[in-house]
Amino acid sequence: MRITALLIVAVALAGCTAGPAPSALDSPPPPPPPTSSQQMDFPQRPRAVPLDGLDPCAVLTPDQRTSLSLDNPPSAYVEKSFGDAKACTMRSTTSGNVARLALVLASGADVWLSENAQVEYAVSSIEGFAAITVRTPDLDDVCNVEIDVADGQFRDVMFRDGGNSTAVQQDHLCLGAQRVAEAAMASLLQKR
Repeated sequence: MRITALLIVAVALAGCTAGPAPSALDSPPPPPPPTSSQQMDFPQRPRAVPLDGLDPCAVLTPDQRTSLSLDNPPSAYVEKSFGDAKACTMRSTTSGNVARLALVLASGADVWLSENAQVEYAVSSIEGFAAITVRTPDLDDVCNVEIDVADGQFRDVMFRDGGNSTAVQQDHLCLGAQRVAEAAMASLLQKR
């Protein structure tokens, strides 16, 4: 009788125990990573405007630099972080802000849409060309506008606070980058 009672209790307890824990194989798979067509959500460029052979300090005309308050002489250099891109900085003695134009020949503008870029971005257009406004987390004193001009090439426009006594708001810096990018694109289209 005792053995029978123990068997009944054991069978009852076995019915009350939880089944095997659900495995990762039982749960639905995560959504697939975005495809390149999902990431490339910016407009197609109206035509290719290659940057090869251009002088970044000559993209903006003297009149454009004056209208943008970039009154110090432009200074050319090579930007190592963009694959040895030719670059040019211009400073405003009025606002203290600095603009930089870089002609990137080592990758396309879509590099900024990748999760690896770890930036916040918004896509718009300038003269029909995709323009990506880039904000890098924890860098509030700078804003970039990247313009898709040709396969494997983009023009980078950075606008930053040049060390003003009162910090410039990033929204203002992004507007400055947008204005410089618009002027540079208008000038580039006249040259090419």
